[in-house]
Amino acid sequence: MFKYLSQIFNSKDLRNKILFSIGILILYRMIAHIPVPGVDISGLKALSSRNELLQMFSMLTGGSTENFSIVLMGISPYINASIIMQLLTVVVPKLESISKEGELGRKKINAYTRWLTLPLAFLQSYGMIILLNSQSQTAIISEITNLSIVLPIMLTISAGTLLLVWLGEQISEKGIGNGISLLIFASIISGIPSMVGQGLFLAQEDQEKLIPFAVTLLLTIGLITIVILVTEAQRKIPLTYAGSGVKSKTQQAFLPIKINHAGMIPIIFAVALISFPSIIGQFFVNARSEWVRDFGNMLITTFQPGSTAYMIAYFLFVVGFTFFYVSITFNPVQVAENIQKRGGYIPGIRPGTQTSDYLAGVSNKLTLFGAFFLGFIAIMPIILQFVFSSTALGSVPLLISGAGIIIIVGVVLELIRQVNAQLVMHDYNKFY
Repeated sequence: MFKYLSQIFNSKDLRNKILFSIGILILYRMIAHIPVPGVDISGLKALSSRNELLQMFSMLTGGSTENFSIVLMGISPYINASIIMQLLTVVVPKLESISKEGELGRKKINAYTRWLTLPLAFLQSYGMIILLNSQSQTAIISEITNLSIVLPIMLTISAGTLLLVWLGEQISEKGIGNGISLLIFASIISGIPSMVGQGLFLAQEDQEKLIPFAVTLLLTIGLITIVILVTEAQRKIPLTYAGSGVKSKTQQAFLPIKINHAGMIPIIFAVALISFPSIIGQFFVNARSEWVRDFGNMLITTFQPGSTAYMIAYFLFVVGFTFFYVSITFNPVQVAENIQKRGGYIPGIRPGTQTSDYLAGVSNKLTLFGAFFLGFIAIMPIILQFVFSSTALGSVPLLISGAGIIIIVGVVLELIRQVNAQLVMHDYNKFY
């Protein structure tokens, strides 16, 4: 361990990238505690403690919801914009052709995503203001209908979202790892100490709470271990490459296909979308029409975190986004063509259509298992909390949600891979 850390420290470029990333994350955590001027947050913390929907949203924003921070919405508008662009890439032929242009196409799609983030952030800011103000016991904003008061607040938190997107891109370009994922990672990690402290406090007040807290801690460690094993698991497809000369031997290789090829992306997308029904319902409950109010109450009750409909929708969102993301990132036809162009083939499978069909079949089976695994991990902490609450063991706050576990594992594993790649490059450059 110490040898590994010393190698990182001795690599100047890698050390500077890590320090730059850490500096950006510290800056982000400082910004997350800066409240919007002119807002009364006395009743907001009490609201967040009893509203599970806001607790989930606050997890991804690092507690900025409780403080009504200038980065109130975190990067959720950017995530929503990414979802929309991913869908449009499949539907719109021009965007599909741009996405196939390699690095240049990726930069164009990212630019379109950033431009789409601005109007989404502005609209979502108004929705968050109305939602928080209506749910709080004391008015957060005194004159909610006064445009001269609400508009500057909307612009402030919209600018906060764009600032976070810019900080994330700085990490991606000048630091180490994916900047957006690291910001979400920092948000989740920042809430763990308070969860541990709250669990220990409850256990100290009532010793019966110690059992569910210990079980939750052990299950969290077990889930993290399982997620790591499944995330790193892969199916190796054997490949044979013919030699170029008469006496040259054939070369054996493998095509690795991961079980969890989509990583943490489906979880992030699912968390961003699962809150929509309840948020829409919060708007409808204040309508003048009785049937609209009833519809809003139905949405809030049906999709309340922990309800059966909520868990089913959450599970289906994760499964659906897993298949959708894999269908975009893994193209069996293109992979089969690349294998054939390099003079390779899968033993027992003819090159061309049969190879692409074989790869598609293997990918679909692995994706099905990976999608159901992600969905199960996502809803398991909710089921666990329900079991604790309905038994004599009582209930304690969860240290990390299922979504949080998958995001943390995905980010850490990706960081380790990038650090190892940088170390290999550092050792390689010593010979030149």
